[in-house]
Amino acid sequence: MARAARFLAALAALLAAAATGGDAGPSKIAVVGAGIGGSAVTHFLQQHFGPRVQIDVFEKGTVGGRLATISVNKQHYESGAASFHSLSLHMQDFVKHLGLKHRREVVGRSAIFGGENFVLEETDWYLLNLFRLWWHYGISFLRLQMWVEEVMEKFMRIYKYQAHGYAFSGVEELLYSLGESSFINMTQRSVAESLLQVGVTQRFIDDIVSAVLRASYGQSAAMPAFAEGKPLYLVEYENEAGTSFDFYDIVVIATPLHLDNSSTIAFEGFDPPIDVIQDSFQLTVVSLVHGYLNSSYFGFPDPKLFPFASILTTDFPTFFCALDNICPVNISTNFRRKQPQEAAVWRVQSPKPLLRSQLKTLFRSYYSVQTAEWQAHPIHGSRTTLPRFALHDQLFHLNALEWAASSVEVMAVAAKNVALLAYNRWYQDLDKIDQKDLMHKVKTEL
Repeated sequence: MARAARFLAALAALLAAAATGGDAGPSKIAVVGAGIGGSAVTHFLQQHFGPRVQIDVFEKGTVGGRLATISVNKQHYESGAASFHSLSLHMQDFVKHLGLKHRREVVGRSAIFGGENFVLEETDWYLLNLFRLWWHYGISFLRLQMWVEEVMEKFMRIYKYQAHGYAFSGVEELLYSLGESSFINMTQRSVAESLLQVGVTQRFIDDIVSAVLRASYGQSAAMPAFAEGKPLYLVEYENEAGTSFDFYDIVVIATPLHLDNSSTIAFEGFDPPIDVIQDSFQLTVVSLVHGYLNSSYFGFPDPKLFPFASILTTDFPTFFCALDNICPVNISTNFRRKQPQEAAVWRVQSPKPLLRSQLKTLFRSYYSVQTAEWQAHPIHGSRTTLPRFALHDQLFHLNALEWAASSVEVMAVAAKNVALLAYNRWYQDLDKIDQKDLMHKVKTEL
């Protein structure tokens, strides 16, 4: 596996013209990064350019990125993204394409911990849960649901655009095509501000919304609402044999570009120069702890009476964001979730590695602790402008979309967009790039 990659200047126009003439497709494509974005864009590029193009994938770590597992007692447990929404159409297609099966759901109750007590507890009765939400927060949960449905309805337009081959060279152009200025504005104000505008109460935001965002992103409701001649590119990289290099018609960066990465990815010889984005990313640490939960910390001295399999936390000062009694990837027909008084595998999500004293706070005792950590999400609010997918003629940055929203499905959407953008640029199909009023165009094409 390559441990580093360096991109040097485009070669002379004569060499470029000789390499790509007429309607000939690209001969070699480089993809840097083999997480969900890099894996997806490799799949989409192969779809669009056909089986003859050679695609080289460079990865300094392991394939899969945030789609990762950790083995505990010969069982595999999810340490990254654990589930996909039914409306995550690209991820659902990958599941079918790979012949994967949906895992059986194991029922478990959830709660939100506020530091000294639980601010909300789920019961086994759906109507009682709704009544409790209404009693504590009025109709805020209905207003939140309506807001989410409106956002999702607009976001789903991207699948129609991509099915018709349309692509966008920048994040701003993509967002504008989905929700016009309202989507752009959502990247410039916080979730809390957006929800207050539609009548959601501050208490609901503090108790519920913040807890969900901490579990998903490790951040609070202050994060933005949404959460001519072709050159050759020389890619220099390091592997077990030393330093090597090769030339590529198209290069896709499928890994974050930020200050911490500047020592391993650099762009040289471009005019104007390509600047590395000086931004910060949120460290996410997932600890899989095999042990006995200290239910007394949550107000349950008798562990047999502890009813929850999942605990989210509000924005009170705490060392963890979420705690889950998780099930292995492969569940047998007779599988049952461990009871609170039994030793179980708990997934603890935290912004920093857990100290020994913190582990003793959460667990009476434990057999093992295994961790995984990565720069999972941009620290939203650290940018004032939205980045672009196209860094140069055939040089693209897939992870640019993370600055608007960050999830495995968003990375798959970005991968499809970059593959279409590279394809449309290569064959100079400019009518398929950054088009206005796409909803009208798509309707007339049906």
